[in-house]
Amino acid sequence: MTAGEKARAKIEQVKGASKQALGRSLGNDRLAAEGQTERNTGGAREAREKAKDAFKH
Repeated sequence: MTAGEKARAKIEQVKGASKQALGRSLGNDRLAAEGQTERNTGGAREAREKAKDAFKH
């Protein structure tokens, strides 16, 4: 996993978690759902990079 991709995935996960928490606290379902989607996207990106690393070695 390249450092840039790893950082990008983590940033996306943190950003999504923040949006999700803010959306929940404000009662904004759309913002909470958007945050959840962003978290999942970051998680998928991280999983993809880990899989690529596993097959490199």
